Amino acid sequence: MAAFAVTVLLFLPIFSAAAISDQYVNFTSFSIQDSPWRVDQNRVLVSPGGSFAAGFRPLPTSPHLFLFAVWYRQSNETIVWAMNRDSPVSNSSSLVFSKDGKLILSPTTISVNATASSNSTKLVLEETGGLQFDSWTSFDDPMDTILPGQTLPSINLVARRSLADYRSGFYNLVNWTSLSFYDEKYGNIDKGPLTNLTSDGLLKAKTGDYYLADFGENDTLRRLTLDPDGNLRVYSMNPANGRWFIVWRLIPNLCRVPGLCGLNSICMSDVDDQVSCVCPPGFRRTAGSRCEPIINITAPAETRFLQLDFVNFTKGLNPNVTSAPTLSNCETGCLDQPSCRGFVYQFDGSGYCAHLEQLLEGRWSPGTLTAAYIRVSKRENAITNFTGLTELVNTTCPVRLLLPEAPDMSNPRNRNLAIVCCFFALELLGAMAFFWTFIRRHTHYRESAGNLGLDQLPLRRFTLAELTAATDDFSHEIGSGGFGTVYKGELPDHRVVAVKRLKFSSRCSSDAEFWAEAAIIARLHHLNLVRLWGFCAEKGQRLLVYEYVPNGSLNKFLFPAAVREQGVAEAPMLDWSTRYRIAIGVARAIAYLHEECREWVLHCDIKPENILLENDFCPKVSDFGLAKLATKADMVSMSGIRGTRGYLAPEWAGINPTITAKADVYSFGMVLLEIVCGIRNMEFQQSSMESCEWYLPKWAYEKACVEKKVEDILDPRLLQSYDCRQHSKIVDRMVKTAIWCLQDRPEMRPSMGKVAKMLEGTVDIVEPPQATIFFLGPSPSLSPLPGQKNSAPKTADA
Repeated sequence: MAAFAVTVLLFLPIFSAAAISDQYVNFTSFSIQDSPWRVDQNRVLVSPGGSFAAGFRPLPTSPHLFLFAVWYRQSNETIVWAMNRDSPVSNSSSLVFSKDGKLILSPTTISVNATASSNSTKLVLEETGGLQFDSWTSFDDPMDTILPGQTLPSINLVARRSLADYRSGFYNLVNWTSLSFYDEKYGNIDKGPLTNLTSDGLLKAKTGDYYLADFGENDTLRRLTLDPDGNLRVYSMNPANGRWFIVWRLIPNLCRVPGLCGLNSICMSDVDDQVSCVCPPGFRRTAGSRCEPIINITAPAETRFLQLDFVNFTKGLNPNVTSAPTLSNCETGCLDQPSCRGFVYQFDGSGYCAHLEQLLEGRWSPGTLTAAYIRVSKRENAITNFTGLTELVNTTCPVRLLLPEAPDMSNPRNRNLAIVCCFFALELLGAMAFFWTFIRRHTHYRESAGNLGLDQLPLRRFTLAELTAATDDFSHEIGSGGFGTVYKGELPDHRVVAVKRLKFSSRCSSDAEFWAEAAIIARLHHLNLVRLWGFCAEKGQRLLVYEYVPNGSLNKFLFPAAVREQGVAEAPMLDWSTRYRIAIGVARAIAYLHEECREWVLHCDIKPENILLENDFCPKVSDFGLAKLATKADMVSMSGIRGTRGYLAPEWAGINPTITAKADVYSFGMVLLEIVCGIRNMEFQQSSMESCEWYLPKWAYEKACVEKKVEDILDPRLLQSYDCRQHSKIVDRMVKTAIWCLQDRPEMRPSMGKVAKMLEGTVDIVEPPQATIFFLGPSPSLSPLPGQKNSAPKTADA
């Protein structure tokens, strides 16, 4: 039997909004003056943006019965809510206002849980898909679907019975934590109760989030639906054809949903989320879609067992039988019980044996460790079609073997053969011992060679015991990232240190990270770079010992709201002079890495979290785990993106990108703009602007360079202390420098040495061109084609 084919929903007939307009009369609200709203009026309530419609809809299988429902206009067959899902009405029904102000579906007694507060109260359809009547909303009483942004109510989500039957079914989403079939729970949400479905493709839960397959597409219609087959899925609409496709499902293998197949059936699933219910050998499907034995068992002794590899029956078990020493014992125990319909045995040495009183919830999967043995009549000549590696292999050509007579043990040949075998066994044991010794010594020499290289570094080498004692067994964690965790500690000489313990990453090995960071930082000496005091390489552990920077990272001073959400005490506010000093210090540190070192060092992860502050707020750049060394004349090709989203330069988006020092310039420009605005660039949005305009550098350019309203982009917490005469030149210099750093073409950005001079005011800053997102259109800084006059703006290095 073909089970619940949910994907059929994706190919149901699609009607455009224009076709609906020809069939129905659209209106925006329903008031007392419009009452009654009859079925035969063909009226449709439309949301302000036109995404949703509400009205009377005929049932697919009974056109003379109607639901008062809400549906997507672009997909006319997709109903997301119904007022009377369990009680369809006839074509003589209507939606009316009662004398006491209630909204009732006549002639039934179905009504909304609210009363009109005045004669002007109206029923409206929000653009979010929810019906609103006074204080009541349809979101408080969902059917089987949740829409983006909808607040999850306290009631359970109930699936409908089938694709064409909207009545309450048998599958529930209980407390937004687990699925239930009647009272049987079968699908738990491992990240806790669901809390929200966002408009950008994020399914949020209490302890974590689920990223959907179309995460980041903000203009896409989505819905979370508990389908009739008992699986919880998130659908996304293709705007080109109005069809739905699945972007997330809770249960990958649909056969794990109970109740899909009946008695004596076996559920089989495929990669297309389709299931089929098949009868086992010795059974046939009847007119009622049930599986029944072909030959009934009349005498329990006259039976045999058919083996079904990779099949398990999870219900109908006899609880008194849970183990048997061998397969024969399990089979004998079933034969001794007339009510036993078969048994399940597990071939893993555990002796698991379960007798079956009924063949319920049968599932086939190559990943199962069990085999089922079903009981059939000996007169049944069916052959199993569920076979695996336990099937016997028969030879095609029988061979007659003649064994010689046993030799006389007194024959000296036997003695000689025994001696040769003993010598051979001794040589084999000796070779094995030699090989084991060689492997151990090789491992020891390899570790010694690695440690010898570490000893050449101009740093102190700590033991693991020293750092364990200094950090109180690594109990005081002060930070963590993709390459390790940082702990606070105190050395015996009372120096406070930060100990970073590197961890394994899929991108590179721990040794490679350790060597990269240790070799780089050991040779760097600058006021605004964090100092490395020592290291530890022992027992597979790789640790780096840094100077401790007491004020922590810059991000908790710039974004206090995010820090409060993490339960950390709010940091003091930084004034304009301090922010300016921090910006210049960071610029000088990066310029040192790019231009003053013997080797070219790319940091590749400039962000507020990697800028630490001393007690006097002197900045120190940290975390060289993503750094890259090369000669200054080289450009670096990297196989994967390195850095943090929101601070990556546009050139990272290419295939095998060629990266220069200008990638760090772009990241610094974004940090510099965040220092001025006090806003995380990825969290910036303006309700009065289109979403495609929510790009912080573009908005800052328009306010500072076009509208000349630099006050609009300043951190709101510092507006009261902002002195136009004292701070305007500093802020203007910081904003324009940031815009130059954020040009989408690397050659348009200045070098970090030039950036530091621009911030210090030792060079004049040319008016920058507008910073654009590289994939939204051509940059105004594009160079002219050959043969044309050079009308492009000058770069900051010019």
